[in-house]
Amino acid sequence: MPTVPVSGRADLSDAQWAVLEPLLPRGKKTGRPPKWTRRQLIDGIRWRTRTGAPWRDVPERYGPWQTVYGLFRRWQRDGTWARILAALQARADAAGLITWDVSVDSTVARAHQHAAGARKRGICRPSRLAVSRLSRPITGWGGPAAG
Repeated sequence: MPTVPVSGRADLSDAQWAVLEPLLPRGKKTGRPPKWTRRQLIDGIRWRTRTGAPWRDVPERYGPWQTVYGLFRRWQRDGTWARILAALQARADAAGLITWDVSVDSTVARAHQHAAGARKRGICRPSRLAVSRLSRPITGWGGPAAG
């Protein structure tokens, strides 16, 4: 298959496509040949997931948005993306490009206010009283001249 000129700066290069293409499922050879190459459609899927734009905003150079979305959704449902990811991770791991060490720093873990002993509304616990019940509150407006 002839190479497709790279349209966008983040589109797949020829070297990246050479790694990815063998991992793709083989299509059925019946019917009319496709108008859009898989590489264009995958670049469209990558553009959409990278930008977070709506599917309808996928640039026309990648094909109709319905075709791009249809391929993405079909491969998502049948597990093709998961198989591609697993194969690429296995390849990178064999080449020593992945470090599987995980480090968790607990200093950034914060508890929700309800887990931290905050006062709960509606529940009054008389075990700790801040003011004695026998003493009168002293305020500027509650004195003998108030009324």
